[in-house]
Amino acid sequence: MFTVPPCIGSLTPYLPGKPIEEVEREYGVSNVAKLASNENALGPSPKALAAAREACGKVHLYPDGSAFYLRQALAAKLGVTADEIAVGNGSNELLELLVRTFLSEGEEALTSANTFIVYRLATQAHGRTCVEAPMRDHRYDLRAIQERLSRRTKLVFLANPDNPNGTYFTEGELLPFLEAVPRDVLVVLDEAYVEFVSARDFPDGLAVRKRFSNVATCRTFSKIHGLAGLRLGYLVAIPEVVGYLDRVRAPFNTSLVAQAAGVAALADEEHVARSRALVENERPFLTEGLGALGAAVWPSQTNFVLADFPGRPGKALFEALLREGVVVRPMGGYGFPTAQRVTLGLRAENEKLLTALSKILRA
Repeated sequence: MFTVPPCIGSLTPYLPGKPIEEVEREYGVSNVAKLASNENALGPSPKALAAAREACGKVHLYPDGSAFYLRQALAAKLGVTADEIAVGNGSNELLELLVRTFLSEGEEALTSANTFIVYRLATQAHGRTCVEAPMRDHRYDLRAIQERLSRRTKLVFLANPDNPNGTYFTEGELLPFLEAVPRDVLVVLDEAYVEFVSARDFPDGLAVRKRFSNVATCRTFSKIHGLAGLRLGYLVAIPEVVGYLDRVRAPFNTSLVAQAAGVAALADEEHVARSRALVENERPFLTEGLGALGAAVWPSQTNFVLADFPGRPGKALFEALLREGVVVRPMGGYGFPTAQRVTLGLRAENEKLLTALSKILRA
């Protein structure tokens, strides 16, 4: 019998969205609409796809461990220096590296309840404590988080916009909070969905970090660029933070194919514009359609919406939708037992969801 540390034994594994192939096998359905994992409905950047195909001819070689060309391309795009950029096997790896690197025994991470669950899972997996402040109306309450700062706090995770709520906090809320945070506490702005934001009072994490050296901004190629399957993310921070992460990360943590695709995706402005336009069109359509079916839908700044169906247990509704060939994400694990997170798909996929829901809810 093997034993593991209590922090590992008590972990609940992260459950991703159900794959299309699995749904087809289990439920005997076809033409499945997967609206569960906040993927780009338009697929990958065509330029990235072409670069990835070309790079496949070199996969007998190890990738560039420093991701030189990718970091140079990111630096030019973002207006920073290459030594301010760390890249990872998805932004998820970077979040875990931050915990491994900056939290010592007896120190704590701080975040919100009901936010991206990986903050808590990564902290727990490394035997550290994650303190959570309550949300207010599905939004981060930065005052409540500030009240929970202590001498043990060394990391603060803030998802903006938030996953799974889709909501955001404003620049007017963020700046006073950052003023109150000690400079030896690293504040991580997780901006995985920033390219979909349209709110004018949304704070630009890259601009904010120019004022606060203890702020790091984390972003991903999985959403707007459509490269979720290649696992590629990046973090922008002062060189000192990046240097420490480089000491901890695996030697070849991003693949040769992912690096090539990432460079090409940054140059594909047409794909970014089309992806953003799709979300801007489908977000109000799906929000109104779900509301007409009796769901409470929170205003979103992302490529998904959180929809609550009062009196409808989330797991049962999720499984009923699977039988109709639609995959969404039940939110019981996030503290919302009657809610579903729904990715914005193509119009035909969104219509299929609404038709299926109408059938199920009226049965």
